[in-house]
Amino acid sequence: MCEIMKFPVAVQPYTIREEMKQDYLGSLEKVAEIGYHGIELGPPPEGMTIGQQKGHLERLGLQVISAHARIDVLTDGLDALIDYLQEVGGGWIAHSSRFDSKQAVIESAALFNRIGESCRQRGIQFLYHNHNWEFTRYDGEYAYDILLRETDPELVKMELDTYWVKRGGEDPADYLRKLSNRCPLLHIKDMEPGEEQFFAEIGEGVLDFPDIVKAAKEIGTNWLVVEQDGSRRSPFESLEISFTNLRKMGVVE
Repeated sequence: MCEIMKFPVAVQPYTIREEMKQDYLGSLEKVAEIGYHGIELGPPPEGMTIGQQKGHLERLGLQVISAHARIDVLTDGLDALIDYLQEVGGGWIAHSSRFDSKQAVIESAALFNRIGESCRQRGIQFLYHNHNWEFTRYDGEYAYDILLRETDPELVKMELDTYWVKRGGEDPADYLRKLSNRCPLLHIKDMEPGEEQFFAEIGEGVLDFPDIVKAAKEIGTNWLVVEQDGSRRSPFESLEISFTNLRKMGVVE
């Protein structure tokens, strides 16, 4: 893969959620040792200040790029989360929802537009992160496509997830190409072959990552974010395999 296809690569720490509960700093150190450039991270655990967290991350060479947030945080604690991101240098807030009807998608889109405007006013970009349930059809149309249509593309951008698009029955690279200038962060995870469709390390499964990376470059993605919801190995081993394979593909910056 040619030089132009290189990206900075971050980690979504849901991959190492149990390990971080046991050893927060040690887990961050292992992520940095593997070679990752960034991380999606929220405010520090009890007993650690934001300034201390920032100092540790700077020492490790890890950039906080974004934070994921529940809807209650977005409606009742948004300013505090933006304050945090601005202190540590992050630029995005991501959120996931579930919908049980077309009307719920439309109402959520209106709320996301309002949240996106509040974020924009303070220099932060709001993102929507998908799973496979957004590929449920209402009146013949995917919930995801309704969401894309009903949200302002400047206020609500996307953090597409390759595994969940595939799990939803679509080709991740093809779907990514629909999101020109609207997907600054791309969650990358692979899928094992077989009926279980279990999570796999990047390059170890059935997804076409050369084409996915090519599509990401075409549409203006800024960061690739590795996440593996479940692993048959140690989560750190999985993160290392994914990073090594990205390097072999010529993707890692």
